[in-house]
Amino acid sequence: MARTDLNSDLGESFGPWPMGDDVSMLSVVNSANVACGFHAGDPAGILLVLREASKRGVSVGAHVGYRDLVGFGRRNMDPTSEELIGDVIYQIGAMQGLAKAAGTTVRYVKAHGALYNTIAHDARQAADVIEAIKAIDPTLVLMALSGAPIVEQARAAGLRVVREVFADRAYNSDGSLVSRRLPGAVIHEPDIVAARMLRLVREGRITAIDGTDIELEAQSICVHGDTPAAVSIARAVRDALVGNGVELKSFNDG
Repeated sequence: MARTDLNSDLGESFGPWPMGDDVSMLSVVNSANVACGFHAGDPAGILLVLREASKRGVSVGAHVGYRDLVGFGRRNMDPTSEELIGDVIYQIGAMQGLAKAAGTTVRYVKAHGALYNTIAHDARQAADVIEAIKAIDPTLVLMALSGAPIVEQARAAGLRVVREVFADRAYNSDGSLVSRRLPGAVIHEPDIVAARMLRLVREGRITAIDGTDIELEAQSICVHGDTPAAVSIARAVRDALVGNGVELKSFNDG
């Protein structure tokens, strides 16, 4: 039986400004990438999401990002290694404390936004994130973009890596994500997204934005939690996979 994990970026609300429907999404996904307060999220809101994840048995990951609340962590930055290592350790440590209070534990790390895209190919910043993870807890899993150089870089450094694909994002023919500045970068139709992910799980292939087919291997599928149709998309993906005999289970469950 085919098997995969379904994850989403959660905990991104800030004070009175809501972002996504975290509670509903937690009833769909297996793993939750929870914002650590640098690109989004505040402690009270993060704690609420962690408590809800704990109730539902959803695996928790620290969603670390650049220190960029105004830009939602989607602006390219070039921190020094000392800054980036310290920032990542700080975010994971804060998430570990909140998770403990919520009755759960941090099981993995996923970078957010611009940091995610940068470390996929930038060996120096990737090494900084890897060093930070190993410094605070080398048993943490790194979730990274399928096909990107960071996958082998992190494995060579001794980390366990889970490769992921994005259900609601368009891909370039080289396996990179289409820039959000370009039209068609985000796919909003639940039925289209579900069909793409079912094909990916079955065949290991996805259609790039230029119409060519590319091969991708993944142990986890991400649905962004901040898009208007996020929950509908996640449910459509889940229903399509389960309805076709695919087992949905967190990669942390063995």
